[in-house]
Amino acid sequence: MTEKTGKPTDRQQDEWQQDLNPDPMAGQNFGIAGSHPEKAALSAYDVKELHQHLKEFTNDELRQITLLPHGSRLEQNATYLDLMDEDRQPFTAMGDMEATPEHWYVPKTEVDYLIWNRLTGKISAEEARQSTSA
Repeated sequence: MTEKTGKPTDRQQDEWQQDLNPDPMAGQNFGIAGSHPEKAALSAYDVKELHQHLKEFTNDELRQITLLPHGSRLEQNATYLDLMDEDRQPFTAMGDMEATPEHWYVPKTEVDYLIWNRLTGKISAEEARQSTSA
């Protein structure tokens, strides 16, 4: 007697799967599915509380610092900086991370490298000016 074999896609969904993994596609970085509030991103100039943290930046420079709006998902394996972190250390995001009200995240891909290096403390404002005038 032959036994009928099925494909992996034929199996029924486990009754507990929804409880164990309620959003299986969260953090995935393919396609353009889902909302992208980060497309309407803010700048550090728009957030007045950041002016105290970024005193060494001019208004024009603050306009060049892109921030993720609250509720935006961070892209998995992308590099970000939290402006509310006193150390301002870059970090690599995991797929389940989201911009919350107590953080202001700057995506590295959206900021000029001189401004990024100033934000992370690698160079000073004077060194950045010298780089642009050379």
